Amino acid sequence: MTHTLHRRGTAESLSEDYPMLCLTAMGINDDGHIPKLQEFLRIALRHDPKNMGSITKGSMFHYKPEEVIAAARGIVHAVFDNPQAVTEVLKELKEADLGMSVVVSGIFEPVEECCKKAGLKRHTVNFSLGIWGKTEKLPPDDILEVTTMCGHGLVSANLVNSVVEEIKSGARTPEDAAKELTPHCACGIFNPARAAKLLAAMAKT
Repeated sequence: MTHTLHRRGTAESLSEDYPMLCLTAMGINDDGHIPKLQEFLRIALRHDPKNMGSITKGSMFHYKPEEVIAAARGIVHAVFDNPQAVTEVLKELKEADLGMSVVVSGIFEPVEECCKKAGLKRHTVNFSLGIWGKTEKLPPDDILEVTTMCGHGLVSANLVNSVVEEIKSGARTPEDAAKELTPHCACGIFNPARAAKLLAAMAKT
């Protein structure tokens, strides 16, 4: 299970959203893991991630990428907006053979294709079964498309509504509004490139 699994949206929108995690298995491969996680982030950084972060430091929207890399511990994250970048990262990770677990989230078919192109065979597949319970209490779907890009729920639905109103009034651009939301996700899996497009679409309705 991963907190990147429950992102919502259309196939078209999610085709521009690929979060990746690199993590240890406690008691199995955690000895000497820090340089390996740092190398994962260095590899990711070479392929234009839209965001990346470490749970012990925060994201590249809080700190410089080299500061995020230096603080890597336990689990690190990166998010990309195209499958080509994911494929190239996976190819480099295969060559580096870090011995760490790597999780790629996204629509199944393009993720599977990325693995094949990188010469990798996936180990496990997890599927999101959606949201159960009193779903009538949830925000509208267009808001959820934005807020679920933070797997710990740190991007507020009210804040999304607020920045959409600012876009409508001309007070800020969708790109600037996305940058307002992104730092709230400490892991670095919030995708500001996709968020900007979603916010722009909401501002037109």
